[in-house]
Amino acid sequence: MEFALSDSHPAETPAVLEFVAENVKRLRNERQLTQQQLADQAEVSRRMVASIENGQANISLAKLNQLAMVLGVTFSEIVRPAIDNTTQPEQILTWKGAKAGSEAYLGCSVIAQNEVELWSWKLAAGDFYQAEPDPTGFFEMLYIIEGVLHLELSDKTHVLQAGQSISYPSDQRYRYVNQQTSPVRFIRNAIVNR
Repeated sequence: MEFALSDSHPAETPAVLEFVAENVKRLRNERQLTQQQLADQAEVSRRMVASIENGQANISLAKLNQLAMVLGVTFSEIVRPAIDNTTQPEQILTWKGAKAGSEAYLGCSVIAQNEVELWSWKLAAGDFYQAEPDPTGFFEMLYIIEGVLHLELSDKTHVLQAGQSISYPSDQRYRYVNQQTSPVRFIRNAIVNR
């Protein structure tokens, strides 16, 4: 699997390559690594590192993940804009296949070392679910499949439509609310620290 811009898919999703270029260069400089040192530790060529930092890369997702590990960050931190990633409904197109319609989007991520639960939810029109706070360190990730979900957190309400995702700490009171006249369906990942 190749990263979004590869020889077979020129001029696709330039934004993600800009994010990667900026992030790799910034993180490498923060860690006081030369391009050669980063290349050696990630087991890629120095030329590859230079190409990535110039926004001209043909790299597999696995190799990009190796760079992230050497730099001490997650894959999502490498491909996203360098901003707070806690709640971002926007998705980043990170891969396109040879045929139209084959693509992979990164929605949101959290760092976890323990159990992750995958849930499928459906809320009927006008219904809601009120949650009690989880222990500190717990997170949830939601991906909306169909309809519109109002996610009420302690500090803000997020209105999420089909195709959007969000991650947030679940050690707070929160509610899933369907204010629409049709059902809302979504996937919920619960990151459980035990």
